[in-house]
Amino acid sequence: MNMPFAIKSAGMISGVGLNAEASCAAIRCAIDNFEETRFMDNGGEWILGSQVPLEKPWRGRKKLVKMAVRAINDCLSKTKISIANLPLFLCVAEKHRPGRFDGIDRTLFNEIATEMGTSFHEKSQIFAYGRVAGGAAMNQARKLLYQDHLPYCLIVGVDSLLVAQSLAAYEELDRLLTSNNSNGFIPGEAASAVLIGLPDTANPDELICYGIGLGKENAFLGSGEPLRGDGLVQAIRELESDSGRQLKDSDFRITDISGEQYYFKEASLAVLRILRDLKEEYDIWHPADCVGEVGAAIVPILLNVLMTAKEKDYLPGENVLLHSGNDKGERVAMMLGFLQ
Repeated sequence: MNMPFAIKSAGMISGVGLNAEASCAAIRCAIDNFEETRFMDNGGEWILGSQVPLEKPWRGRKKLVKMAVRAINDCLSKTKISIANLPLFLCVAEKHRPGRFDGIDRTLFNEIATEMGTSFHEKSQIFAYGRVAGGAAMNQARKLLYQDHLPYCLIVGVDSLLVAQSLAAYEELDRLLTSNNSNGFIPGEAASAVLIGLPDTANPDELICYGIGLGKENAFLGSGEPLRGDGLVQAIRELESDSGRQLKDSDFRITDISGEQYYFKEASLAVLRILRDLKEEYDIWHPADCVGEVGAAIVPILLNVLMTAKEKDYLPGENVLLHSGNDKGERVAMMLGFLQ
């Protein structure tokens, strides 16, 4: 299935910036906004987090709506494309995740549309797959571009882990960075959006996704099974088949890894199993170091970072492997690059 598509525009809001320009500048400089939250760990210390500082102290679903609208407006402000009747592929937290806000699947679409004073295309969908939702959404959206001949699709990820039930559950599993655990992530919240369409061969600066691969890891974190990286290997090999490009063609990697050793180990194992040509340098970017663990918002954030890096001329290479994985073992890999 060779169906390349282009990232036409991108926008985001995070704990380090209220738009893509500010957020990506902070990420480039390794600046974070980790502050003590109103939540306390089992050791009696305040949990660190990365909170989006909006003008009012909105919480819950209302804050998700406000963040999503900010990201969409940031994305579309760089184009002449109207929001009206665009297909919206909305990426949100997994249904099983503790602390997930009620009503996301039923009402979030309409709440975003109402906030923006518009309506979305009938092909709009919701993707409740957490960190892999962005990749899954793009895999579906490219079919609309090629088969339904729609000109554009809007992919939006919005999520928050700054929820008492979520933090309590992850701390119980020793997944959270606390005073008692150094092998964990810092929770955050964010929204991000990307507009995709067919590539324009006259524009060499467009970020192109050449292919997407999906995989399933049975030895997911907490499963008790020995980790071999099978799920990510499966995703990368499917990606190679889909794109006609090899892992060796990528110059660096960008990933959703947010601090847990398991995911660094998985990334290393997968590359070691597939890559046969020695690379002197094979950098790995992980912007969650700055924005925190932001769940379903992460894949569009990674694309924001790549587009800004190209614009500001600090990419280490023209071709990049993007990969992401959620807690239930679902994996996604994408091969991206710029037309030359």
